[in-house]
Amino acid sequence: MSSTRDELVQQARDVLSALGFDKARSNERSALTLLSLLGLRPGNSWADATRDLHGVTPLMNWMAEHLDKHYAPNSRETVRRQTLHQFVDAALVVLNPDDPARPVNSGKNVYQIDECAFTLLRQFGTPQWENNLPLYLKQRPGQQAAYAAARDQSMIPVTLPNGTDIKLTPGGQNLLIRDILEQFCPRWTPGGRVLYVGDAGKNTPIYDIEGFAQDGVVLDKHGKLPDLVVNLPSRDWFVLIEAASSHGPVDSKRHAELKALFAKSLAGLVYVSCFTSRAEMRKYLADIAWETEVWCADNPTHLIHFNGERFLGPY
Repeated sequence: MSSTRDELVQQARDVLSALGFDKARSNERSALTLLSLLGLRPGNSWADATRDLHGVTPLMNWMAEHLDKHYAPNSRETVRRQTLHQFVDAALVVLNPDDPARPVNSGKNVYQIDECAFTLLRQFGTPQWENNLPLYLKQRPGQQAAYAAARDQSMIPVTLPNGTDIKLTPGGQNLLIRDILEQFCPRWTPGGRVLYVGDAGKNTPIYDIEGFAQDGVVLDKHGKLPDLVVNLPSRDWFVLIEAASSHGPVDSKRHAELKALFAKSLAGLVYVSCFTSRAEMRKYLADIAWETEVWCADNPTHLIHFNGERFLGPY
């Protein structure tokens, strides 16, 4: 049986409530997102649903064209963070089934309704829905665990200088962050304590509030922190490290931002820009701030100091 636009939206809200989503995740925005993922529009029945891959912008375009809902372009993050993330966490939707290793902050991310959920959703409004919903809900924890395991297999394993193992989300600058933790830190900050590791794809795996506080620093972990912070007690230093592969090096602007952020630090500040290679570094030579250090992963045993005055003299 086909439905009007308002009937479809209400049905989608009912579906989400039946699947256990709270009010915030079964509101109109979430209902419209679900309908767009399924390719449903007025005149369709749930049996007409499709299971294609969709990016956030195409989903919003579908809402505008077929469901008479026009969101402002700056609402994209709201749809992604407050609806799609929760759909993924609940195993209703799969992120990047075509490429699970795609970075979570990639502009090419796509979403697809989970296969088991799709089979159930196409039955909405029929006796099969009522019969199969309890079974789906019973099996869903196992589906969530299987999905989490699949994502975990693509995580980047990293060993910290103290031997602790962590995992970073795949892709992006996290490959360089791994090299920094496993190659730069043991050579250039031996005995250092890793206080912060940023990971764009999830909550930070390391954020040592007490370690910062010991040197008078209180930070907002949601602020614009460097990619890594290492405390080197033997020198009384904070080593502030930027993985320059994504956002560029410590230039004069970033240097000023970090200096202000750590203004209350009792420890000395060392600024380091890290690159995957010297070839990559060359792209940014004109931007690198004076009084900073540069490290390249393809030459891990060397540092480049941007101001030779301190080291003027014969070698």
